[in-house]
Amino acid sequence: MVSMCLCLCNLLYFLILARHTNRKQMARILLLMLFCCISMAGFAQTITQNSGWLFLLNNTKLSEKWGTHLDVQVRSSDNWENVRNFLFRPGLTYFISKKQDITLGYLLNESHNLKQGLNEYKLTEHRIWEQYIYKHKISTIQVSHRLRLEQRFIDRHEKDDLFSQRFRYFFRMILPLEKGIKDFEKGMFVALQNEFFLNLQNKDELNKHVFDQNRAYAAAGYRFSRKFDLEAGYLNQAIKGVGNSTINNVVQLAVYTRF
Repeated sequence: MVSMCLCLCNLLYFLILARHTNRKQMARILLLMLFCCISMAGFAQTITQNSGWLFLLNNTKLSEKWGTHLDVQVRSSDNWENVRNFLFRPGLTYFISKKQDITLGYLLNESHNLKQGLNEYKLTEHRIWEQYIYKHKISTIQVSHRLRLEQRFIDRHEKDDLFSQRFRYFFRMILPLEKGIKDFEKGMFVALQNEFFLNLQNKDELNKHVFDQNRAYAAAGYRFSRKFDLEAGYLNQAIKGVGNSTINNVVQLAVYTRF
């Protein structure tokens, strides 16, 4: 049932793009969607959770070629009981062109965990990350693709620390609700995105699979200006575990600023 819902989200992306994209581009996108569906079809026993995420993203352009990236996230535990994760991710960006940029950055991820019969304990993960973003338009739809590589230094409870590497592919579309807008500066919009994660190193110490997780997301938002977007939506996080897999139903509030 879960994999069917996620595949339906991917199908929605495909149908929207099919109206404006050539056959070669559609074939590539379809292959990525099929990969996500096949990977999630292997989910056996599944744990369902419900949580809330607050996401703040700022991109600041310092010059024609250089800029900064910063995103801060706060995530709740199951059923909104307490704050489980705090993420702080700064980065330095180099603009290759108007459509392309690369970023090198660092991430601090603090996880506050509750284990039955024990007091709360905190785990800290440090990451170095590199990413490439390509942006383009399909008619009035704003499309962005992000490739990210992460070097993860993972703190584990009652185990030795672990180093791992992970690959992420992110795809996002912004659809202005007002028709015929060439340069979208203000108004309502719908955002659709999907991201999958692949373990590249030490997967046997994580979940024993290359496939790590998938995040499908749909939101409604308002662009107040070129510098400020506000959106709220639903994110379905499907995580592949060693024994049990987890489906996290997330309500997300996101703020985007650009300077």
